[in-house]
Amino acid sequence: MFIKKIGIDLGTTNTLVFTPNKGVVVFEPTIVAYDLNDNKVLAVGREAKEMIGRTPNDIGAYRPLKDGVIADYKTTRAMLKYFIAKVLGSFNILKPVVIISGPAGITSTERRAVINAAMDAGSREVYLVREPILAALGAGIPINSASGHLIVNIGGGTSEVAVISLGGIVSWASLRVAGNKFDEAIIEYVKKKYNLAIGEQTAEKIKIEIGSAIQQKNKMESEVRGRDLDSGLPKSIVMNSNEIAEAISGYLEEISETIRNVFLNTPPELAADIIEKGIVISGGGGLLKNIDEYISKVTGVNAYVAEDPLYCVAKGTGIILEHVDMYKRAMMSKK
Repeated sequence: MFIKKIGIDLGTTNTLVFTPNKGVVVFEPTIVAYDLNDNKVLAVGREAKEMIGRTPNDIGAYRPLKDGVIADYKTTRAMLKYFIAKVLGSFNILKPVVIISGPAGITSTERRAVINAAMDAGSREVYLVREPILAALGAGIPINSASGHLIVNIGGGTSEVAVISLGGIVSWASLRVAGNKFDEAIIEYVKKKYNLAIGEQTAEKIKIEIGSAIQQKNKMESEVRGRDLDSGLPKSIVMNSNEIAEAISGYLEEISETIRNVFLNTPPELAADIIEKGIVISGGGGLLKNIDEYISKVTGVNAYVAEDPLYCVAKGTGIILEHVDMYKRAMMSKK
């Protein structure tokens, strides 16, 4: 019997869907837009994101996940149903086997919520796998080896740091500081320094264009448009990459402190492996310029960004889908 298989990187900011032989087939924002009058879903993903900050009072655009876990069950179910239908087609009668990412510290209640939402959205079987395991697989780390590997996965809602050996997580920490907090810090910085109000999409755009983890001599610049808080009129300023580094420095320090704490709780043999192999960075935060240099500097351990860091978790789901028997230990089965 032919069984459809789907891997879902269910992120706070973006959701990626992976299918064997095709790779990542969906990459859309984790956002749902509702008509508040009749509670009807109007848009999901990219279309819904375009509505943020532009909707009338009777339309609301929501992120159904907060800090990597479900904050709104009904909205998450509607979103998963949309993504599954987008991959398989609305009239497909074959229910898929689905592997979904979850935070390292996911509770049993949170795990049930994710699994139930995916089942209600039209899945045949659902398995949850902790995000650091998937990120490590997608980054090319041999997680089943008797050797220590440290992965730092910086997503939209959370940053997860984990030491992996023999197919499991030995020590880990999860921090509710990641890409979204960087955006908030940029918004606040622009407000304080330039008396200018900008939205989260503008902040994200600046971060992607000129964001840097460390200050540099050769600064990059970008024009930023917003609303002057005194006059209420549109206003443009020019920002540089060193200002972005200054704005997000506090949050980067929190991430580096978390990495140090994980090291403190790592057995000496595994710590020696990590010092030899280096720290692997994945997730959307890996796209921040010079993030590897920053982490290397503050930890004293070489760090490098995985290939296609944004796709590591999604690629990890694909590896497990193709080699289920090999990675059974990493999978949390549905109840």
